[in-house]
Amino acid sequence: MKFNKKPVTPSPLKLLDPVPSDIDIAHGATIKPIKDLADEIGLLEDELELHGKFKAKIKLDVLNRLKDVPDGKYIDVTAITPTPLGEGKTTTTVGLSQALGAHLGKSVFTCIRQPSQGPTFGIKGGAAGGGYSQIIPMEDFNLHLTGDIHAITAANNLVAAAIDARMYHESRQSDEALFRRLCPPDKNGKREFTPIMIRRLKKLGIDKTNPDDLTDEEVSKFVRLDIDPETITWRRIVDTNDRMLREIEIGLGPKEGGFTRRTGFDISVASEIMAILALTTDLADMRERLGRVVVATNKMGEAVTMEDIGVAGAATVLMKDAIKPTLMQTLEGTPAFVHAGPFANIAHGNSSIIADRIALKLADFVLTESGFGADIGMEKFFNIKCRYSGLIPDAVVLVATVRALKMHGGGPKVTAGAPLDPAYVTENLELLEEGIANLEAHIQNALKFGIPTVVAVNSFKDDTQAEVELVRDRAIKAGAYNAVVTRHWMEGGKGAVDLAKAVVEATEQPSDFKFLYPLEGTSIKEKIEIICKEIYGADGVVFEPLAEKKVELYTKLGFDELPMCMAKTHLSLSHDGTLKGRPTGFTVPIRDIRASVGAGFLYPLLGTMSTMPGLPTRPVFYDIDIDVETGDVLGLM
Repeated sequence: MKFNKKPVTPSPLKLLDPVPSDIDIAHGATIKPIKDLADEIGLLEDELELHGKFKAKIKLDVLNRLKDVPDGKYIDVTAITPTPLGEGKTTTTVGLSQALGAHLGKSVFTCIRQPSQGPTFGIKGGAAGGGYSQIIPMEDFNLHLTGDIHAITAANNLVAAAIDARMYHESRQSDEALFRRLCPPDKNGKREFTPIMIRRLKKLGIDKTNPDDLTDEEVSKFVRLDIDPETITWRRIVDTNDRMLREIEIGLGPKEGGFTRRTGFDISVASEIMAILALTTDLADMRERLGRVVVATNKMGEAVTMEDIGVAGAATVLMKDAIKPTLMQTLEGTPAFVHAGPFANIAHGNSSIIADRIALKLADFVLTESGFGADIGMEKFFNIKCRYSGLIPDAVVLVATVRALKMHGGGPKVTAGAPLDPAYVTENLELLEEGIANLEAHIQNALKFGIPTVVAVNSFKDDTQAEVELVRDRAIKAGAYNAVVTRHWMEGGKGAVDLAKAVVEATEQPSDFKFLYPLEGTSIKEKIEIICKEIYGADGVVFEPLAEKKVELYTKLGFDELPMCMAKTHLSLSHDGTLKGRPTGFTVPIRDIRASVGAGFLYPLLGTMSTMPGLPTRPVFYDIDIDVETGDVLGLM
């Protein structure tokens, strides 16, 4: 079909010096009604589900309408290994979008993840960008948005309850009694299998549709999951940093005797359902993926899935609205999809395939952001997300800061909430020179996938001309297509125009995209070793006893052809957050391997990894309050 991709009308920025707080900038912004923005980018009114005046969910039907429209250029924004403060990757993504759309007149779309409320109220604060490069309304973005994370929490915890309830009832009832309750007669005395039950019967190889035709042996196979409690991997979740929930004991009530077991909570964005949301392609695919989720094994060592428990359909119902991306805008009026929010150090750390696909039909340039450093989010973007989306990227933008490179050169410890050491705010070319090896490693890793790479030197006010020029020079010598200094935090899109021009040029260069490893014919261990050696620079890998058992189990269950989603620290190229720069001479310990079969990957745990953050001594929530007269949120950063 003929579809005219066109730039939107920019929203004006009033730049102030010094730069006000993020929330003050957001509150002073010119914001378009979301219906007007949707009309500008070519969405139809009946493709919107409004959530107030300034955000809307987008129905997936738009993909059918625009299926013949050529895709735009596809750009992944990633970063070097960050400090605990972050290096402005989201800010750069937004600033680049504003530069392309508001200053170069390109049709552009930004696709980013929804932040977890854990870090928002913990130590990191919000994740809408910063300064004059933000997604607005920023308080909506950083808080409940359209309820997707709450839907994930509800679906995840329904599954957890279903697992324990099934074990409880199986232990207390005969096969016949279980069958009567699972498949009760209607008021006319007739019994029928539900579609979910028929799925279970087909899996068991029982080709019968009448409950009364089942033999006693078939009834027993149907009703008895026989879950081994020691193998349950499914945990409950909550979207709050709560260290006290990392390990808990359940089943302590007077009626649950005999079913006490140790388990725990993860943060909501670490749920496999969140990973599925980001990797699914449509509602039918989501339903199938949820059905494939493995929650445990039975006492015969066979996988027990959400489909077996009978809860996959209900979980999909809870997720039916969350599958739709949320349309928002930048400070300068360019469109943005906010969708999904998996952590990159725990899960794959990328925004959704659905959002990317819709954006590629609506715009000539689509920026999608990968979490943390390129060794984590970008590697998973290429090896996991691109496999399931079938989309081929045209360029990589690698964000670097002088501050982070000085830290990698041996600079003093950087701590969130504490003042920066003078080494980071005064010129120190020697320290910077030592740390540039980290940038070089990330550039070379991006080039291994065959994609042109542009370095964005995100410049802070204390960076000197000599420092940023040193970074630019070394980046280009390491193989970057270009390296550009940006000032989008202070100047909005205007400060990223040179970066935007370089990115446009990079997308026109020849590329040779390739995966790091094949799925078939490469064992679990081999895939892990390839990532550790090629991306992290490790000498080798050591598989601890639990990991060895999981390799054997998952190979037996047929999961060995899945890609790997490495769970590791984001503070180092290695598995050890204290090893800065470009570490060498280290061996990666694989403590455990877990299966996210519904999402479509295995995730090895490198060293000690927590799936539930804790609150710091001085959480960000100390700064957050509300103006009770106006209803405005105060102090959110």
